[in-house]
Amino acid sequence: MSAPTAAAPTMAAPNPAARHNPKVTTALRRFAISISVLNIFGYTLLGFEQPWIWPFVALATGYTVEIALEFIGARAEGRAPRFAGGGLKGMVEFLFPAHITALAVNMLSYVNDKMWVMVFGVIVAVGTKWVLRAPVKGRMRHYMNPSNFGIAVILLLFPWASIAPPYHFTEYLDGGFDWLVPAIIITLGTMLNAKLTERMWLILAWVGGFVVQAIVRGLLFGTSIPAALAMMTGVAFVLFTNYMITDPGTTPSSKWGQIAFGGGVAAMYGVLTAMSVAYGLFFATALVCAIRGAFLWTADIVARRRAEEALELAAVEQAMDRDAAPACDCPDGACACPPESQGQTRKVPVAA
Repeated sequence: MSAPTAAAPTMAAPNPAARHNPKVTTALRRFAISISVLNIFGYTLLGFEQPWIWPFVALATGYTVEIALEFIGARAEGRAPRFAGGGLKGMVEFLFPAHITALAVNMLSYVNDKMWVMVFGVIVAVGTKWVLRAPVKGRMRHYMNPSNFGIAVILLLFPWASIAPPYHFTEYLDGGFDWLVPAIIITLGTMLNAKLTERMWLILAWVGGFVVQAIVRGLLFGTSIPAALAMMTGVAFVLFTNYMITDPGTTPSSKWGQIAFGGGVAAMYGVLTAMSVAYGLFFATALVCAIRGAFLWTADIVARRRAEEALELAAVEQAMDRDAAPACDCPDGACACPPESQGQTRKVPVAA
């Protein structure tokens, strides 16, 4: 639910005026619109539990942290801030990731009346993009899902906190309309991920892996398989599947990379749940993102070492070629040495 991060000074310097490609910008715009509309309906019709002022506080916090860190980063890297030079449109597009992250942290976490905990979660979520980074194709990119990480940190540091209760999205809906919300989310999310984020392989691997881990836990530990699978019908699961785990900035783009990521999150969730760890969705995603970050750093280190070894080998080969060249012990201008192919080096007088 966030965009790729600008390059760090240790990597190749990017174009200061560079923006996301049009497809990513469109995806972020639709993400931002979708979560904004959901919050509007949530506070007016669905029954969101948090005070109505909190999303505005979350947005103000997210915007401030994003702009401040971008300004500091631009100064450190000797470039213009990414929000500069594009006018109002450029600023709005720059703030899409912070907008999505701030609303997601507030919407999906429940911290009773402790607004400062929600603000803390937003700061952690937005700030992690500048801390947890790894080299990807010559650029430093954040690898930790921001909103998921912010929520996971809240749950880890404040044991009394929780995620939004199951009735959070459908409390005031009845008569079968409680199925309307997840149906709309699935429809819009599938269109978004199929056409723009191109993360359908990840979704299929995640959903399929979730079914497999539910069956395995039922067979090995005697847990109720129908109860484990019933979680998939909740709005929180649908939101997580279509709008969080598919974050294009922190997930692989390749087919097999997506399958490994989605299946890895499902497997990690099954392990954590078997260990009686609550809120396994968020912790599993954070752990898999961390594993991917470690893999990216390892791959970069290995690639750098191989490049250095190749340069050293090339230097040794050049030195050996120079040493193997035929020596000429004649005074300068007195003789000419024939090529080594003539068998031995002879002095050939040079005509005056």
